[in-house]
Amino acid sequence: MEALSGECLCGAITYECTESALMAGHCQCTDCQKISGAGHASNIAVPKGSLNISGQLSFHEKVADSGNTVKRGFCPDCGCHIYAENSGMQQFEFIRAGSLHNLELYSPGMVVYARSGASWDHTDPSLPHFETMPEM
Repeated sequence: MEALSGECLCGAITYECTESALMAGHCQCTDCQKISGAGHASNIAVPKGSLNISGQLSFHEKVADSGNTVKRGFCPDCGCHIYAENSGMQQFEFIRAGSLHNLELYSPGMVVYARSGASWDHTDPSLPHFETMPEM
């Protein structure tokens, strides 16, 4: 299988993942709506420590509705989000699917925080939809 790799919009940040994805999905929480500029963010969970990132990321941390702190890494030059960490799921890093070189490697398996979904944000109705974050 092709390794997950990607870059930011300007190419200053690149990454390659040494492990396979553990899960993937769309998040419709209001924070993900704001950072994506859309109805949801599409994320891929990979094992913590499996991302080899080249370039200097900037970070923003925020306490989410869940009470967990989410740390988001983005390119300081173009603003493109690359990945996130969540204090409640310390075993994962979350790659932003839009930063992948090959978008076809992303295969969503769920929609989380569906209660915040906008009426116009149509995700695949065959995916499991969770009102908030399901137990992991």
